[in-house]
Amino acid sequence: MKHEEIMTAYLASFIRQLSAMDIRHAVISPGSRSTPIAMLLSEHPDFHIYMDIDERSAAYFALGMAKEMRKPVVLLCTSGTAAANYFPAIVEANISRVPLIVLTADRPHELRNVGAPQAIDQIRLYGQHVKWFTEMPIPEAGEEMLQFMRQTAARAVVTAMQQPAGPVHLNFPLREPLVPVLKPSPFEAPATADPAIKSVSGKLEITDTEVGNIADMIRERKRGLIICGTIDEPGFAEAVIALSEHTGYPVLADPLSQLRSGKHRKDRIIDNYDSLLKDPQWSSRLAPEAIIRFGAMPVSKPLTWMLKNLKTAAHMIVDGGNGWRDPIKRGTTVVYCDEISFCQKLASVLQKKTGTAWFKMWQELNMRARNIAEAAMEAEKNLDEGKAVMELAKMLPENSTLFVGNSMPIRDVDTFFHVNDKSIRILANRGANGIDGVVSSAAGAGASAGRAYLLIGDLSFFHDLNGLLMAKMHRLNLCIILINNNGGGIFSFLPQAADPNHFEQLFGTPTDLKFEYIVKMYGGQYAKVRDWDEFREALAGARTGLQVIEVQTNRAKNVENHRKMWKQISLEMGDYFKGDNR
Repeated sequence: MKHEEIMTAYLASFIRQLSAMDIRHAVISPGSRSTPIAMLLSEHPDFHIYMDIDERSAAYFALGMAKEMRKPVVLLCTSGTAAANYFPAIVEANISRVPLIVLTADRPHELRNVGAPQAIDQIRLYGQHVKWFTEMPIPEAGEEMLQFMRQTAARAVVTAMQQPAGPVHLNFPLREPLVPVLKPSPFEAPATADPAIKSVSGKLEITDTEVGNIADMIRERKRGLIICGTIDEPGFAEAVIALSEHTGYPVLADPLSQLRSGKHRKDRIIDNYDSLLKDPQWSSRLAPEAIIRFGAMPVSKPLTWMLKNLKTAAHMIVDGGNGWRDPIKRGTTVVYCDEISFCQKLASVLQKKTGTAWFKMWQELNMRARNIAEAAMEAEKNLDEGKAVMELAKMLPENSTLFVGNSMPIRDVDTFFHVNDKSIRILANRGANGIDGVVSSAAGAGASAGRAYLLIGDLSFFHDLNGLLMAKMHRLNLCIILINNNGGGIFSFLPQAADPNHFEQLFGTPTDLKFEYIVKMYGGQYAKVRDWDEFREALAGARTGLQVIEVQTNRAKNVENHRKMWKQISLEMGDYFKGDNR
Protein backbone atom coordinates (compact mmCIF):
# COMPACT_ATOMS: atom_id res chain seq x y z
CA MET A 1 0.00 0.00 0.00
CA LYS A 2 1.09 3.54 -0.69
CA HIS A 3 1.64 6.02 2.15
CA GLU A 4 -1.49 7.98 1.22
CA GLU A 5 -3.63 4.82 1.34
CA ILE A 6 -2.21 3.77 4.71
CA MET A 7 -2.76 7.26 6.16
CA THR A 8 -6.31 7.42 4.81
CA ALA A 9 -7.34 4.06 6.28
CA TYR A 10 -5.68 4.95 9.59
CA LEU A 11 -7.46 8.30 10.00
CA ALA A 12 -10.76 7.15 8.50
CA SER A 13 -10.97 4.41 11.13
CA PHE A 14 -10.59 7.03 13.85
CA ILE A 15 -13.21 9.36 12.35
CA ARG A 16 -15.67 6.53 11.69
CA GLN A 17 -15.53 5.60 15.37
CA LEU A 18 -16.20 9.22 16.40
CA SER A 19 -19.29 9.17 14.22
CA ALA A 20 -20.39 5.83 15.68
CA MET A 21 -20.37 7.50 19.10
CA ASP A 22 -22.70 10.26 17.86
CA ILE A 23 -20.08 12.98 17.44
CA ARG A 24 -21.35 15.22 14.65
CA HIS A 25 -19.63 18.62 14.78
CA ALA A 26 -16.06 19.69 14.04
CA VAL A 27 -14.50 23.15 14.19
CA ILE A 28 -11.46 23.34 11.93
CA SER A 29 -8.83 26.01 11.30
CA PRO A 30 -6.91 25.97 8.01
CA GLY A 31 -3.40 24.55 7.87
CA SER A 32 -1.19 22.21 5.88
CA ARG A 33 -0.15 19.55 8.42
CA SER A 34 -3.77 18.93 9.44
CA THR A 35 -4.84 18.43 5.78
CA PRO A 36 -5.69 14.71 5.88
CA ILE A 37 -7.76 14.93 9.08
CA ALA A 38 -9.60 18.03 7.85
CA MET A 39 -10.40 16.52 4.46
CA LEU A 40 -11.58 13.23 5.94
CA LEU A 41 -13.78 14.95 8.52
CA SER A 42 -15.31 16.95 5.67
CA GLU A 43 -15.71 13.80 3.58
CA HIS A 44 -17.66 11.96 6.28
CA PRO A 45 -21.40 12.43 5.62
CA ASP A 46 -22.33 12.70 9.31
CA PHE A 47 -20.03 15.58 10.24
CA HIS A 48 -21.02 19.24 10.13
CA ILE A 49 -17.90 21.35 9.58
CA TYR A 50 -17.32 24.88 10.85
CA MET A 51 -14.24 26.61 9.44
CA ASP A 52 -12.66 29.32 11.62
CA ILE A 53 -9.49 31.10 10.49
CA ASP A 54 -8.52 32.19 14.02
CA GLU A 55 -7.62 29.22 16.25
CA ARG A 56 -8.28 31.15 19.45
CA SER A 57 -11.77 32.02 18.27
CA ALA A 58 -12.28 28.49 16.92
CA ALA A 59 -11.58 26.94 20.31
CA TYR A 60 -14.09 29.20 22.06
CA PHE A 61 -16.62 28.60 19.29
CA ALA A 62 -16.31 24.83 19.86
CA LEU A 63 -16.58 25.44 23.61
CA GLY A 64 -19.83 27.36 23.21
CA MET A 65 -21.27 24.73 20.91
CA ALA A 66 -20.32 21.87 23.23
CA LYS A 67 -21.73 23.76 26.21
CA GLU A 68 -25.06 24.29 24.45
CA MET A 69 -25.29 20.68 23.16
CA ARG A 70 -23.92 19.06 26.35
CA LYS A 71 -21.77 16.77 24.18
CA PRO A 72 -18.26 16.80 22.69
CA VAL A 73 -17.20 18.82 19.67
CA VAL A 74 -14.09 18.04 17.63
CA LEU A 75 -11.50 20.82 17.41
CA LEU A 76 -8.74 20.55 14.79
CA CYS A 77 -5.72 22.69 13.92
CA THR A 78 -2.32 22.44 12.28
CA SER A 79 1.02 22.32 14.08
CA GLY A 80 2.93 25.10 15.82
CA THR A 81 1.47 28.19 17.49
CA ALA A 82 -1.93 27.34 16.03
CA ALA A 83 -2.22 24.74 18.79
CA ALA A 84 -0.99 27.23 21.41
CA ASN A 85 -3.88 29.54 20.55
CA TYR A 86 -6.30 26.90 21.83
CA PHE A 87 -4.92 27.23 25.34
CA PRO A 88 -7.34 29.80 26.92
CA ALA A 89 -10.45 27.95 25.75
CA ILE A 90 -9.08 24.60 26.89
CA VAL A 91 -8.44 26.06 30.34
CA GLU A 92 -12.04 27.30 30.42
CA ALA A 93 -13.41 23.97 29.17
CA ASN A 94 -11.50 22.06 31.82
CA ILE A 95 -12.68 24.17 34.76
CA SER A 96 -16.25 24.53 33.54
CA ARG A 97 -16.48 20.83 32.63
CA VAL A 98 -17.19 21.15 28.92
CA PRO A 99 -16.28 18.14 26.73
CA LEU A 100 -13.95 18.83 23.79
CA ILE A 101 -11.95 16.48 21.58
CA VAL A 102 -8.86 18.48 20.65
CA LEU A 103 -6.88 17.17 17.66
CA THR A 104 -3.56 18.85 16.86
CA ALA A 105 -1.53 17.90 13.81
CA ASP A 106 2.23 17.76 14.35
CA ARG A 107 5.50 17.33 12.53
CA PRO A 108 6.78 13.74 12.55
CA HIS A 109 9.49 12.91 15.06
CA GLU A 110 12.38 13.38 12.63
CA LEU A 111 11.41 17.06 12.16
CA ARG A 112 11.25 17.93 15.83
CA ASN A 113 14.01 19.91 17.60
CA VAL A 114 16.01 20.29 14.38
CA GLY A 115 14.88 23.78 13.32
CA ALA A 116 12.01 22.67 11.07
CA PRO A 117 9.40 25.38 10.45
CA GLN A 118 6.13 25.43 12.37
CA ALA A 119 7.41 22.86 14.84
CA ILE A 120 7.01 23.43 18.57
CA ASP A 121 6.88 21.00 21.47
CA GLN A 122 3.25 19.83 21.45
CA ILE A 123 3.70 16.91 23.84
CA ARG A 124 1.40 17.58 26.80
CA LEU A 125 1.07 21.11 25.50
CA TYR A 126 -1.95 21.84 27.72
CA GLY A 127 -0.49 20.29 30.86
CA GLN A 128 -3.03 19.56 33.61
CA HIS A 129 -5.78 21.42 31.76
CA VAL A 130 -6.88 18.34 29.79
CA LYS A 131 -8.31 15.13 31.22
CA TRP A 132 -6.23 12.92 28.96
CA PHE A 133 -3.40 13.33 26.46
CA THR A 134 -1.96 10.84 24.01
CA GLU A 135 0.65 11.09 21.31
CA MET A 136 -0.69 9.20 18.32
CA PRO A 137 1.58 6.84 16.36
CA ILE A 138 2.76 7.54 12.83
CA PRO A 139 0.19 6.00 10.44
CA GLU A 140 0.78 2.31 9.81
CA ALA A 141 -1.09 -0.45 7.98
CA GLY A 142 -2.63 -3.51 9.60
CA GLU A 143 -5.79 -4.51 11.46
CA GLU A 144 -4.17 -4.09 14.87
CA MET A 145 -3.39 -0.43 14.15
CA LEU A 146 -6.91 0.20 12.86
CA GLN A 147 -8.33 -1.38 15.98
CA PHE A 148 -6.07 0.85 18.07
CA MET A 149 -7.44 3.91 16.26
CA ARG A 150 -11.01 2.83 16.96
CA GLN A 151 -10.21 2.25 20.62
CA THR A 152 -8.46 5.60 20.93
CA ALA A 153 -11.39 7.46 19.37
CA ALA A 154 -13.83 5.67 21.67
CA ARG A 155 -11.68 6.39 24.70
CA ALA A 156 -11.42 10.06 23.76
CA VAL A 157 -15.20 10.45 23.60
CA VAL A 158 -15.82 8.48 26.79
CA THR A 159 -13.14 10.37 28.71
CA ALA A 160 -14.39 13.75 27.53
CA MET A 161 -17.95 12.89 28.54
CA GLN A 162 -17.22 11.04 31.77
CA GLN A 163 -17.91 13.20 34.84
CA PRO A 164 -16.41 15.62 35.39
CA ALA A 165 -16.57 16.29 31.66
CA GLY A 166 -13.74 18.15 29.99
CA PRO A 167 -11.27 18.37 27.10
CA VAL A 168 -8.98 15.61 25.85
CA HIS A 169 -5.96 16.15 23.58
CA LEU A 170 -4.70 13.86 20.83
CA ASN A 171 -1.52 14.89 18.98
CA PHE A 172 -1.14 13.47 15.43
CA PRO A 173 2.35 13.41 13.88
CA LEU A 174 1.89 13.15 10.11
CA ARG A 175 4.37 12.74 7.24
CA GLU A 176 4.04 14.14 3.74
CA PRO A 177 2.39 13.71 1.30
CA LEU A 178 -0.67 14.85 3.24
CA VAL A 179 -3.57 14.55 0.80
CA PRO A 180 -5.73 11.48 1.58
CA VAL A 181 -7.35 9.16 -0.94
CA LEU A 182 -10.99 10.20 -1.32
CA LYS A 183 -11.90 8.27 -4.49
CA PRO A 184 -13.46 5.96 -3.65
CA SER A 185 -14.56 7.50 -0.37
CA PRO A 186 -13.25 5.55 2.63
CA PHE A 187 -16.67 5.96 4.25
CA GLU A 188 -18.58 4.08 1.53
CA ALA A 189 -17.52 0.70 2.94
CA PRO A 190 -20.20 -1.22 4.89
CA ALA A 191 -20.17 -0.76 8.66
CA THR A 192 -19.44 -4.44 9.21
CA ALA A 193 -16.03 -3.93 7.65
CA ASP A 194 -15.02 -1.62 10.47
CA PRO A 195 -16.95 -2.61 13.63
CA ALA A 196 -17.59 0.23 16.05
CA ILE A 197 -16.91 0.15 19.79
CA LYS A 198 -19.75 0.93 22.16
CA SER A 199 -19.61 2.41 25.65
CA VAL A 200 -21.94 2.44 28.64
CA SER A 201 -21.53 4.91 31.51
CA GLY A 202 -23.23 5.09 34.89
CA LYS A 203 -23.75 7.77 37.53
CA LEU A 204 -22.47 8.16 41.07
CA GLU A 205 -24.91 7.05 43.79
CA ILE A 206 -24.95 6.89 47.60
CA THR A 207 -26.43 4.20 49.84
CA ASP A 208 -29.74 4.37 51.68
CA THR A 209 -27.82 4.44 54.97
CA GLU A 210 -25.93 7.55 53.89
CA VAL A 211 -29.18 9.19 52.78
CA GLY A 212 -30.67 8.43 56.20
CA ASN A 213 -27.72 10.04 57.98
CA ILE A 214 -28.06 13.19 55.89
CA ALA A 215 -31.81 13.27 56.56
CA ASP A 216 -31.17 13.09 60.31
CA MET A 217 -28.86 16.10 60.08
CA ILE A 218 -31.48 18.08 58.18
CA ARG A 219 -34.19 17.26 60.73
CA GLU A 220 -31.96 18.70 63.45
CA ARG A 221 -31.19 21.92 61.56
CA LYS A 222 -34.31 23.88 60.65
CA ARG A 223 -32.58 26.97 59.27
CA GLY A 224 -31.01 25.73 56.06
CA LEU A 225 -30.35 26.88 52.52
CA ILE A 226 -30.14 25.05 49.21
CA ILE A 227 -27.62 26.91 47.06
CA CYS A 228 -27.43 26.21 43.35
CA GLY A 229 -24.53 27.56 41.31
CA THR A 230 -23.73 26.71 37.71
CA ILE A 231 -25.50 23.48 36.87
CA ASP A 232 -27.14 22.59 33.57
CA GLU A 233 -28.86 19.24 33.88
CA PRO A 234 -32.34 18.56 32.46
CA GLY A 235 -34.65 17.44 35.27
CA PHE A 236 -32.64 19.06 38.05
CA ALA A 237 -35.10 21.95 38.51
CA GLU A 238 -38.02 19.71 39.40
CA ALA A 239 -35.88 17.53 41.67
CA VAL A 240 -34.38 20.39 43.68
CA ILE A 241 -37.76 22.13 44.11
CA ALA A 242 -39.13 18.88 45.56
CA LEU A 243 -36.12 18.71 47.90
CA SER A 244 -36.85 22.26 49.04
CA GLU A 245 -40.41 21.28 49.90
CA HIS A 246 -39.23 18.36 52.02
CA THR A 247 -36.44 20.19 53.83
CA GLY A 248 -38.15 23.55 54.31
CA TYR A 249 -35.02 25.19 52.91
CA PRO A 250 -35.34 27.99 50.32
CA VAL A 251 -33.41 27.65 47.05
CA LEU A 252 -30.89 30.39 46.31
CA ALA A 253 -30.61 30.11 42.52
CA ASP A 254 -27.67 31.52 40.60
CA PRO A 255 -28.73 32.61 37.08
CA LEU A 256 -26.57 29.81 35.62
CA SER A 257 -28.43 27.19 37.65
CA GLN A 258 -31.19 27.23 35.00
CA LEU A 259 -33.73 27.57 37.83
CA ARG A 260 -34.94 31.13 37.27
CA SER A 261 -36.65 30.38 33.94
CA GLY A 262 -38.83 27.52 32.80
CA LYS A 263 -42.11 25.73 33.43
CA HIS A 264 -41.19 24.37 36.86
CA ARG A 265 -42.51 25.90 40.09
CA LYS A 266 -40.61 28.95 41.30
CA ASP A 267 -42.28 29.79 44.61
CA ARG A 268 -39.34 28.14 46.42
CA ILE A 269 -36.68 30.13 44.54
CA ILE A 270 -34.86 33.15 45.95
CA ASP A 271 -33.46 35.32 43.16
CA ASN A 272 -32.54 38.52 45.06
CA TYR A 273 -30.18 37.03 47.65
CA ASP A 274 -27.23 39.06 46.33
CA SER A 275 -28.98 42.31 47.24
CA LEU A 276 -30.29 40.93 50.54
CA LEU A 277 -26.78 40.01 51.65
CA LYS A 278 -25.04 43.27 50.69
CA ASP A 279 -25.39 44.85 54.13
CA PRO A 280 -23.51 42.85 56.81
CA GLN A 281 -25.81 44.08 59.60
CA TRP A 282 -28.71 42.17 58.04
CA SER A 283 -26.90 39.29 56.37
CA SER A 284 -26.06 37.91 59.81
CA ARG A 285 -29.81 37.52 60.43
CA LEU A 286 -29.99 35.32 57.35
CA ALA A 287 -27.14 33.01 58.32
CA PRO A 288 -28.16 29.34 58.07
CA GLU A 289 -27.36 26.32 60.24
CA ALA A 290 -27.09 24.03 57.22
CA ILE A 291 -26.24 24.37 53.54
CA ILE A 292 -26.79 21.96 50.67
CA ARG A 293 -24.82 23.25 47.70
CA PHE A 294 -25.00 22.09 44.07
CA GLY A 295 -22.87 23.12 41.12
CA ALA A 296 -19.98 25.56 40.92
CA MET A 297 -19.67 28.50 43.31
CA PRO A 298 -22.31 31.14 42.55
CA VAL A 299 -21.48 34.52 41.01
CA SER A 300 -22.56 36.52 44.09
CA LYS A 301 -19.72 37.81 46.26
CA PRO A 302 -21.99 38.72 49.20
CA LEU A 303 -23.21 35.12 49.24
CA THR A 304 -19.62 33.89 49.18
CA TRP A 305 -18.72 36.22 52.06
CA MET A 306 -21.65 34.96 54.13
CA LEU A 307 -20.70 31.33 53.52
CA LYS A 308 -17.08 32.01 54.35
CA ASN A 309 -18.05 33.59 57.67
CA LEU A 310 -20.08 30.56 58.76
CA LYS A 311 -17.91 28.71 61.25
CA THR A 312 -20.31 26.11 62.66
CA ALA A 313 -22.83 25.47 59.87
CA ALA A 314 -23.07 22.03 58.29
CA HIS A 315 -22.01 22.68 54.70
CA MET A 316 -22.74 19.83 52.30
CA ILE A 317 -21.33 19.96 48.76
CA VAL A 318 -23.06 17.60 46.31
CA ASP A 319 -21.06 16.85 43.18
CA GLY A 320 -22.04 14.23 40.64
CA GLY A 321 -18.82 15.07 38.80
CA ASN A 322 -16.55 13.69 41.49
CA GLY A 323 -14.67 16.99 41.86
CA TRP A 324 -13.68 19.26 44.75
CA ARG A 325 -15.52 22.57 44.57
CA ASP A 326 -14.80 24.30 47.86
CA PRO A 327 -12.74 27.47 47.29
CA ILE A 328 -13.96 29.00 50.57
CA LYS A 329 -12.90 25.90 52.54
CA ARG A 330 -16.10 25.68 54.56
CA GLY A 331 -17.40 22.33 53.34
CA THR A 332 -18.05 19.83 56.10
CA THR A 333 -19.31 16.99 53.89
CA VAL A 334 -18.61 16.28 50.22
CA VAL A 335 -21.23 14.00 48.68
CA TYR A 336 -20.32 12.28 45.43
CA CYS A 337 -23.71 11.51 43.95
CA ASP A 338 -25.68 12.42 40.86
CA GLU A 339 -27.46 15.65 41.79
CA ILE A 340 -30.93 14.62 40.62
CA SER A 341 -30.70 11.23 42.29
CA PHE A 342 -29.52 12.88 45.53
CA CYS A 343 -32.52 15.23 45.57
CA GLN A 344 -34.97 12.44 44.85
CA LYS A 345 -33.56 10.02 47.43
CA LEU A 346 -33.34 12.60 50.19
CA ALA A 347 -36.81 14.01 49.52
CA SER A 348 -38.27 10.49 49.66
CA VAL A 349 -37.26 10.01 53.32
CA LEU A 350 -38.31 13.46 54.56
CA GLN A 351 -41.80 14.74 55.28
CA LYS A 352 -42.90 17.92 53.57
CA LYS A 353 -42.31 21.16 55.46
CA THR A 354 -44.50 23.97 54.24
CA GLY A 355 -44.76 27.46 55.64
CA THR A 356 -41.91 27.43 58.17
CA ALA A 357 -40.99 30.79 59.68
CA TRP A 358 -37.50 30.52 58.24
CA PHE A 359 -38.77 29.94 54.71
CA LYS A 360 -41.41 32.67 54.99
CA MET A 361 -38.75 35.17 56.09
CA TRP A 362 -36.62 34.50 53.02
CA GLN A 363 -39.64 34.54 50.75
CA GLU A 364 -40.94 37.85 52.12
CA LEU A 365 -37.57 39.58 52.01
CA ASN A 366 -36.97 38.31 48.49
CA MET A 367 -40.30 39.71 47.33
CA ARG A 368 -39.58 43.09 48.92
CA ALA A 369 -36.13 43.27 47.36
CA ARG A 370 -37.53 42.32 43.97
CA ASN A 371 -40.22 44.99 44.21
CA ILE A 372 -37.62 47.65 45.06
CA ALA A 373 -35.38 46.57 42.17
CA GLU A 374 -38.26 46.56 39.70
CA ALA A 375 -39.56 49.92 40.90
CA ALA A 376 -36.08 51.46 40.67
CA MET A 377 -35.63 50.23 37.12
CA GLU A 378 -39.14 51.22 36.12
CA ALA A 379 -38.45 54.79 37.30
CA GLU A 380 -35.10 54.94 35.46
CA LYS A 381 -35.57 56.86 32.22
CA ASN A 382 -31.94 57.04 31.15
CA LEU A 383 -30.09 54.11 29.61
CA ASP A 384 -29.00 51.94 32.52
CA GLU A 385 -27.18 48.60 32.68
CA GLY A 386 -29.50 47.00 35.23
CA LYS A 387 -32.61 48.09 33.38
CA ALA A 388 -31.16 46.69 30.15
CA VAL A 389 -31.18 43.25 31.79
CA MET A 390 -34.78 43.62 32.98
CA GLU A 391 -35.96 44.81 29.58
CA LEU A 392 -34.06 42.03 27.86
CA ALA A 393 -35.66 39.41 30.13
CA LYS A 394 -39.10 40.73 29.16
CA MET A 395 -38.33 40.75 25.44
CA LEU A 396 -36.55 37.42 25.03
CA PRO A 397 -38.76 34.96 23.15
CA GLU A 398 -39.69 31.51 24.40
CA ASN A 399 -36.92 28.89 24.19
CA SER A 400 -34.11 31.45 24.00
CA THR A 401 -30.43 30.92 24.66
CA LEU A 402 -28.79 33.87 26.42
CA PHE A 403 -25.01 33.95 26.64
CA VAL A 404 -23.68 36.39 29.23
CA GLY A 405 -20.29 38.08 29.39
CA ASN A 406 -18.20 38.25 32.53
CA SER A 407 -17.49 41.20 34.84
CA MET A 408 -20.60 43.42 35.10
CA PRO A 409 -23.04 41.67 32.68
CA ILE A 410 -23.16 38.40 34.65
CA ARG A 411 -23.46 40.30 37.94
CA ASP A 412 -26.30 42.44 36.58
CA VAL A 413 -28.04 39.27 35.37
CA ASP A 414 -27.62 37.90 38.90
CA THR A 415 -29.28 41.03 40.31
CA PHE A 416 -31.89 41.96 37.73
CA PHE A 417 -32.86 38.76 35.87
CA HIS A 418 -35.77 37.50 37.96
CA VAL A 419 -37.84 34.33 37.85
CA ASN A 420 -40.09 33.88 34.83
CA ASP A 421 -42.06 31.15 33.08
CA LYS A 422 -40.25 31.34 29.74
CA SER A 423 -37.76 28.62 28.83
CA ILE A 424 -34.59 30.71 28.75
CA ARG A 425 -31.25 28.96 28.99
CA ILE A 426 -28.50 31.17 30.41
CA LEU A 427 -24.89 30.27 29.63
CA ALA A 428 -21.55 31.89 30.46
CA ASN A 429 -17.86 31.07 30.68
CA ARG A 430 -17.57 30.99 34.48
CA GLY A 431 -14.76 28.47 34.73
CA ALA A 432 -11.78 30.81 34.55
CA ASN A 433 -14.09 33.87 34.47
CA GLY A 434 -12.12 35.53 31.68
CA ILE A 435 -13.40 38.17 29.28
CA ASP A 436 -11.71 36.48 26.31
CA GLY A 437 -13.55 34.43 23.72
CA VAL A 438 -17.07 35.43 24.78
CA VAL A 439 -18.29 36.45 21.31
CA SER A 440 -16.97 33.22 19.80
CA SER A 441 -18.54 31.12 22.56
CA ALA A 442 -21.91 32.79 22.05
CA ALA A 443 -21.63 32.22 18.30
CA GLY A 444 -20.93 28.54 18.93
CA ALA A 445 -23.93 28.29 21.23
CA GLY A 446 -26.05 30.00 18.60
CA ALA A 447 -24.83 27.63 15.88
CA SER A 448 -26.16 24.72 17.92
CA ALA A 449 -29.31 26.35 19.28
CA GLY A 450 -30.27 27.99 15.98
CA ARG A 451 -30.21 31.44 17.53
CA ALA A 452 -28.53 33.05 20.53
CA TYR A 453 -28.52 36.37 22.35
CA LEU A 454 -25.34 37.75 23.87
CA LEU A 455 -25.18 40.35 26.66
CA ILE A 456 -21.64 41.72 26.75
CA GLY A 457 -19.58 44.73 27.83
CA ASP A 458 -17.50 46.85 25.46
CA LEU A 459 -14.09 45.57 26.61
CA SER A 460 -15.12 41.91 26.28
CA PHE A 461 -16.62 42.69 22.88
CA PHE A 462 -13.40 44.33 21.70
CA HIS A 463 -11.35 41.45 23.11
CA ASP A 464 -13.03 38.94 20.79
CA LEU A 465 -14.07 40.85 17.68
CA ASN A 466 -12.74 37.97 15.55
CA GLY A 467 -15.66 35.92 16.83
CA LEU A 468 -17.94 37.98 14.59
CA LEU A 469 -16.37 36.34 11.55
CA MET A 470 -18.04 33.03 12.43
CA ALA A 471 -21.44 34.70 12.42
CA LYS A 472 -20.69 36.12 8.99
CA MET A 473 -19.12 33.01 7.42
CA HIS A 474 -21.73 30.57 8.70
CA ARG A 475 -24.73 32.92 8.56
CA LEU A 476 -25.48 32.48 12.23
CA ASN A 477 -28.35 34.13 14.06
CA LEU A 478 -26.66 36.09 16.83
CA CYS A 479 -28.16 39.16 18.50
CA ILE A 480 -25.60 41.03 20.62
CA ILE A 481 -26.67 43.53 23.28
CA LEU A 482 -23.52 45.61 23.71
CA ILE A 483 -23.36 47.53 26.99
CA ASN A 484 -20.85 50.28 26.25
CA ASN A 485 -19.74 52.21 29.32
CA ASN A 486 -16.40 52.97 27.63
CA GLY A 487 -14.22 50.89 29.89
CA GLY A 488 -14.07 48.36 32.68
CA GLY A 489 -17.31 49.07 34.54
CA ILE A 490 -16.78 46.50 37.28
CA PHE A 491 -13.70 48.34 38.58
CA SER A 492 -15.87 51.34 39.44
CA PHE A 493 -17.39 49.20 42.23
CA LEU A 494 -13.98 48.28 43.67
CA PRO A 495 -11.76 50.16 46.16
CA GLN A 496 -9.28 51.32 43.50
CA ALA A 497 -11.98 53.60 42.10
CA ALA A 498 -11.26 55.95 45.02
CA ASP A 499 -7.89 56.89 43.49
CA PRO A 500 -8.68 59.29 40.62
CA ASN A 501 -5.02 59.83 39.72
CA HIS A 502 -4.50 56.32 38.37
CA PHE A 503 -7.96 54.80 38.03
CA GLU A 504 -8.81 55.67 34.42
CA GLN A 505 -5.42 54.71 33.01
CA LEU A 506 -5.06 51.42 34.88
CA PHE A 507 -8.64 50.24 35.43
CA GLY A 508 -11.20 52.40 33.63
CA THR A 509 -9.30 51.92 30.33
CA PRO A 510 -11.62 53.86 28.00
CA THR A 511 -11.17 52.99 24.32
CA ASP A 512 -13.57 55.45 22.61
CA LEU A 513 -14.19 52.93 19.84
CA LYS A 514 -16.91 53.39 17.23
CA PHE A 515 -18.31 49.89 17.03
CA GLU A 516 -20.67 50.66 14.15
CA TYR A 517 -17.85 50.39 11.60
CA ILE A 518 -16.64 47.09 13.01
CA VAL A 519 -20.09 45.53 12.86
CA LYS A 520 -20.56 46.64 9.27
CA MET A 521 -17.18 45.14 8.33
CA TYR A 522 -18.56 41.75 9.37
CA GLY A 523 -21.81 42.29 7.47
CA GLY A 524 -23.93 42.76 10.59
CA GLN A 525 -26.84 45.05 11.34
CA TYR A 526 -26.11 47.78 13.89
CA ALA A 527 -28.32 49.99 16.03
CA LYS A 528 -27.24 52.46 18.70
CA VAL A 529 -30.33 53.09 20.80
CA ARG A 530 -31.04 56.42 22.46
CA ASP A 531 -33.91 55.46 24.74
CA TRP A 532 -35.89 52.47 25.97
CA ASP A 533 -38.45 52.63 23.18
CA GLU A 534 -35.65 52.28 20.63
CA PHE A 535 -34.13 49.46 22.68
CA ARG A 536 -37.39 47.51 22.70
CA GLU A 537 -37.93 48.21 19.00
CA ALA A 538 -34.43 46.99 18.13
CA LEU A 539 -34.87 43.79 20.14
CA ALA A 540 -38.30 43.13 18.66
CA GLY A 541 -36.85 43.59 15.19
CA ALA A 542 -33.95 41.22 15.74
CA ARG A 543 -34.73 38.35 13.43
CA THR A 544 -31.91 36.69 11.50
CA GLY A 545 -28.20 37.12 10.96
CA LEU A 546 -25.73 39.13 13.04
CA GLN A 547 -27.26 42.10 14.85
CA VAL A 548 -25.61 44.39 17.40
CA ILE A 549 -27.67 46.68 19.65
CA GLU A 550 -25.42 49.17 21.42
CA VAL A 551 -26.57 50.63 24.74
CA GLN A 552 -24.30 53.47 25.83
CA THR A 553 -24.23 53.96 29.60
CA ASN A 554 -22.33 56.00 32.15
CA ARG A 555 -20.05 54.16 34.58
CA ALA A 556 -20.37 56.65 37.44
CA LYS A 557 -24.15 56.85 37.10
CA ASN A 558 -24.38 53.07 36.98
CA VAL A 559 -22.56 52.75 40.32
CA GLU A 560 -24.80 55.43 41.82
CA ASN A 561 -27.98 53.66 40.68
CA HIS A 562 -26.84 50.30 42.01
CA ARG A 563 -25.86 51.65 45.41
CA LYS A 564 -29.04 53.68 45.75
CA MET A 565 -31.10 50.52 45.13
CA TRP A 566 -29.05 48.45 47.58
CA LYS A 567 -29.49 51.14 50.24
CA GLN A 568 -33.27 51.05 49.77
CA ILE A 569 -33.24 47.27 50.14
CA SER A 570 -31.15 47.56 53.32
CA LEU A 571 -33.63 50.06 54.79
CA GLU A 572 -36.52 47.76 53.89
CA MET A 573 -34.79 44.87 55.63
CA GLY A 574 -34.31 47.06 58.70
CA ASP A 575 -38.04 47.77 58.80
CA TYR A 576 -38.77 44.06 58.43
CA PHE A 577 -36.52 42.99 61.29
CA LYS A 578 -37.65 45.83 63.55
CA GLY A 579 -41.15 44.43 63.20
CA ASP A 580 -39.77 41.20 64.72
CA ASN A 581 -40.77 39.23 61.62
CA ARG A 582 -38.34 36.37 62.15
